[in-house]
Amino acid sequence: MNITLSLACILPALLVAQPAAAQPSTAQGDSARWQAQAARVTIQRDDWGIAHVHGRSDADAVFGMIYAQAEDDFNRIETNYLTALGRMAEAEGEDAIWQDLRARLYMDPQKLRADYAASPAWLRALMDAWADGLNYYLATHGQVKPRVITRFEPWMALSFTEGSIGGDIERIPLDRLKAFYGAPGGRPIAMADPDPEPRGSNGFAIAPGKSASGHALLWINPHTSFFFRSELQMTSDEGLNAYGAATWGQFFIYQGFNPTAGWMHTSSTVDAVDEFLETVTRRPDGALTYRYGAEQRPVRASTVTIAYRTADGGRADRGFTVYRTHHGPIIGDQDGKWVAFAMMDKPIPALEQSFLRTKARDYAAFVKVATRQANSSNNTIFADANGTIAYLHPQFVPVRDDRFDYTRPVDGSDPATDWKGLTPLDALPALRNPAGGWIQNTNNGPWSAAGRDSQKAADFPRYMDMMGENPRGEHAVMLLSAGRDFTLDTLRAAAFDSYQPAFARFLPPLVQAWDTLPDTDARKPLLAQPIAMLRDWDYRWGLASVSNSLAAHWAEDLRQWTLDHSQGAPRTLYDRMAAASPDVQLTLLADVVRRLDRDFGTWRTPWGDINRLQRLTGAITQNFSDAAPSIAVPFSSARWGSLASFGARAYPDTRKWYGTSGNSFIAAVEFGDRVHARAVSVGGESGNPASPHFNDQSALYAQGMLRPVYFHPDELAGHVERRYRPGQ
Repeated sequence: MNITLSLACILPALLVAQPAAAQPSTAQGDSARWQAQAARVTIQRDDWGIAHVHGRSDADAVFGMIYAQAEDDFNRIETNYLTALGRMAEAEGEDAIWQDLRARLYMDPQKLRADYAASPAWLRALMDAWADGLNYYLATHGQVKPRVITRFEPWMALSFTEGSIGGDIERIPLDRLKAFYGAPGGRPIAMADPDPEPRGSNGFAIAPGKSASGHALLWINPHTSFFFRSELQMTSDEGLNAYGAATWGQFFIYQGFNPTAGWMHTSSTVDAVDEFLETVTRRPDGALTYRYGAEQRPVRASTVTIAYRTADGGRADRGFTVYRTHHGPIIGDQDGKWVAFAMMDKPIPALEQSFLRTKARDYAAFVKVATRQANSSNNTIFADANGTIAYLHPQFVPVRDDRFDYTRPVDGSDPATDWKGLTPLDALPALRNPAGGWIQNTNNGPWSAAGRDSQKAADFPRYMDMMGENPRGEHAVMLLSAGRDFTLDTLRAAAFDSYQPAFARFLPPLVQAWDTLPDTDARKPLLAQPIAMLRDWDYRWGLASVSNSLAAHWAEDLRQWTLDHSQGAPRTLYDRMAAASPDVQLTLLADVVRRLDRDFGTWRTPWGDINRLQRLTGAITQNFSDAAPSIAVPFSSARWGSLASFGARAYPDTRKWYGTSGNSFIAAVEFGDRVHARAVSVGGESGNPASPHFNDQSALYAQGMLRPVYFHPDELAGHVERRYRPGQ
């Protein structure tokens, strides 16, 4: 029997003619428990469709907030857990097997059930409420048909404990995994872009001495794939009161604030994962061993079975024998050796830390939560009502011997390469109340986080930062160091400043290349007017900017050309782009001029006619159409240093560029005697195209404007569209 249908049968709102004896006793117990918990929860939807959830206990609030998330977009919740649980192939078919195998290298249902049983009682209560809220939603919404997961179990919450856009596990390439564990032949796995559109974030904190009000300010600006998180508020009589963005399916506010403190996570450049080359030998009896120092250790083997949907809609299984050393699972081979992958695997502390920090009311409480050291990938920009601003490095940073280059696989047979515990918190890069009065991070290294007041890279191991500076970091330092008397309005204006530092580097050599081009070259007259326009440009985006149209197309083509033709030194892609020959740069610009003439009728096409936001359906993978309505967006790609990020490109059937990542949830927060906040989310809160809240924030978003946040009850009063309990 389908469990969703059997549960629905016993709920009062969905009664059907069925003998009571036919009802499973467990379902009866579920129903009574769910309805009792729902009676302790109130959901208020404001005039933007955002849920303000209150429960008597924290667990009640979790029950209500996950129910509200499911109302808004159950598909995204289920999809996130299909990914985390390694069950995507059950929905997508055989092509997803390798993604599932990657997840299952770490996600063992039996282990997570044991972890759930070993969790503290308060955390089990939250996980119970999480599963109950989702199951109650399914039981009361019979029209919703899950693709795979018809019943959620509490332990499943431990499979997805961090709200980052891409977890550490995504560092394992699927093509390498398939080459090692897969049979020869078959369809290849699509290769990922080695330099994808930046999916990081911007975080700014302003100290009281640099703000007009004398209160600390926080800018929350994650750059993710669009519609990646739900905006909501969750409160309880046990002191929970958190507002912000929750990654679909998780029961904590990932980026946000409470009445006296706020936190903004940015994807870190720290090295928190490593690869170890294992020298593996097969003994005469067939057993596998690997060398570690002077000893031979056994390679551990286990069986993983992946279920997948067949072409005819049926189900089949595929089994794998996967291997492990003490470094981690084997993910491939290199130069005749096996490659073991090491990363953080601490589901209980990670989930504890993710939830408890939302209740931390000041810096000391926030750091106390961080002592769990279960954050491996997030820098944190922090501010509180006491006036403290801070930068925190990820707390899970293994201690390594800095003689070795961990940007490459290291020799696993040498015990000196092993991780040697975790770096103590007081040995990590950190800032608290720097003299300059501001802190920033834009997925760059922490060495410019407070400008001249920053720490020095030379004082830390190399693995604390693997990427260094980026154009957004240069831009942020320029603005924050020069700014004075910040307000929420001027902080927003700084975050939407239109300058693009990368173009200030790339375009002058392009102009110079044209200047030295012989008059006999056909590109000389073709590019005369475009070059004249670029020569006088101030490197700022805008809806009417033709220069931005030229520069964005040209820089993207130069980036792709560099990826295709240039490898190795200089170190960064930006350096390799700058090193392209004048002939290549001019040829690419000539191609852009011709393409714009062809696609738009003239190369003099304003940026706003090209760069568009379009949301037509609630599908996770969107389809775009030049014939359908869309909205012009003035801001640009983070690649070129735009702090306001809009990652867009053309698609096979489009000439216009459509955004799929960048600015998503944005908030500006002021702390003091009373917290004040403004926010906006891309598109709207609901994933249902029929909802008035599917696209109601798009115009504000495209204009870089924020709406009021109804954080306090008196702010919410008068703005409530609907007040109800789960199940009503």
